[in-house]
Amino acid sequence: MTFNNPEYLFLLILIVPTVFWYIKEMQREDASLQISAQRNLSQQKKSLRIRLRHLPFTLRTITIALIILTIARPQLSNSWRTENTEGIDIMIALDVSGTMLAEDLKPNRLEASKKVATEFILSRPNDNIGLVVFAGESFTQCPLTTDHAVLVNLFNGIKFGLIEDGTAIGLGLANAINRIKVSKAVSKVIILLTDGSNNRGDIAPITAAEIAKTFGIRVYAIGVGSHGKVNIPVPTPFGTQYQQMDSEFDEETLQNIAQKTGGQYFRATNNEKLRSIYQEIDQMEKTKISVREYSKKTEIFFIFAIAAFFAMALEILLRNTVFRKIP
Repeated sequence: MTFNNPEYLFLLILIVPTVFWYIKEMQREDASLQISAQRNLSQQKKSLRIRLRHLPFTLRTITIALIILTIARPQLSNSWRTENTEGIDIMIALDVSGTMLAEDLKPNRLEASKKVATEFILSRPNDNIGLVVFAGESFTQCPLTTDHAVLVNLFNGIKFGLIEDGTAIGLGLANAINRIKVSKAVSKVIILLTDGSNNRGDIAPITAAEIAKTFGIRVYAIGVGSHGKVNIPVPTPFGTQYQQMDSEFDEETLQNIAQKTGGQYFRATNNEKLRSIYQEIDQMEKTKISVREYSKKTEIFFIFAIAAFFAMALEILLRNTVFRKIP
């Protein structure tokens, strides 16, 4: 319920001094009677008339409140909205090869990629998002879904060793294309994240890019890794040892993939840069939501007006009958 003239509700404050005035008048008008003892009087039960002696004033106070509410014009609001959402279908193709354990991103490239991708997923509740992982081979970790809680759980379960090691960029991209190509969405996007050069698989990355272009799929390619030497953990019989290697990968191929498909290429050299890349993609690929709101208001002030009339009439009746005072 809403009020068309809510400023009149401040008049309800007038009820407070009215109550204080009534209490003061009751104390001033109390009659006194001198008796030798009140023992017998205290045992007498109060009549119904005495018990209800404040009823007329209560009815008057209710009448005033109801009149004020009537002036404020209470209304019942019935509103609804319709939404037309043009979502975007997004497949994330994530490299899970051994070099993704390099610790130039914290705690390492793979964990940093998982964390930032999860933030990206949770920021887009209206989109279908899926996940493909690849190393020496590729498989679909999660098909396109709007159940992002399940998708995030599957993301958290990704770790090195799920697939034979290697870097099959073309195969990972082709797998993502296969999952998204039949989508009816207005916009179809693949986010390809890798830190290596294609060295496995039967499909060349550029060939996969040509296929993506055919289906109108944009590819945003992200190369992960800082410049220079990086430490990569290597398991040995004597525990984990660290091996230094140059942080280099085939940037030219990733740039070509992005260019052919109408996407963009980015390089993430640290955690903040990776997060800013996802934020930039988020801004470029906005979901379109058309909202129409409707509202219908029904006047109900007459209910309060009728209630005020009956309360006032009942007060007048009681004051002139049951609670009539003798002059």
